[in-house]
Amino acid sequence: MNILDKILEILSDDGVQTMNKRDTILEYYRSNPEASIKNIAAKTNASYGYVRNLIALEKPKALIKYQLPSLDDLLVQEGYISDGSTAAYYQLPFDATELQHLISHKDMNAQIGEIFRSAYRYGESSHSTQLRDAKKIRFYIDAEIQRLERKKSI
Repeated sequence: MNILDKILEILSDDGVQTMNKRDTILEYYRSNPEASIKNIAAKTNASYGYVRNLIALEKPKALIKYQLPSLDDLLVQEGYISDGSTAAYYQLPFDATELQHLISHKDMNAQIGEIFRSAYRYGESSHSTQLRDAKKIRFYIDAEIQRLERKKSI
């Protein structure tokens, strides 16, 4: 008895009941979700196009029924927690087309804005070497640290 015959026969109270072609394909697909459409078509003696269309209709049902995302996955998708690769605070505003838009969007003060600009253009500006950019970044970092320390002591 070949695989097709095994799939076509399912036990019922009245003995053996034969499945129709659609049910045969879906049963094989559910039992072998990693099988290719070509393989399913060959194993169920169906056309490639019929299997492809049937599986395309079945996949959304399978995803909804068997692959509901976990709460953690939903929180990662919505940007509430990071999966280690990205988080909502790394997403660019939809209308940002230049650096100043990002600085304004994040409401950066003067020191942080200068650090951000200097780091972004690091080594690319014709009027500033990497060493000058690094020193500028350090100057503004020190200024920001001093500002925060003064603010903390108040």
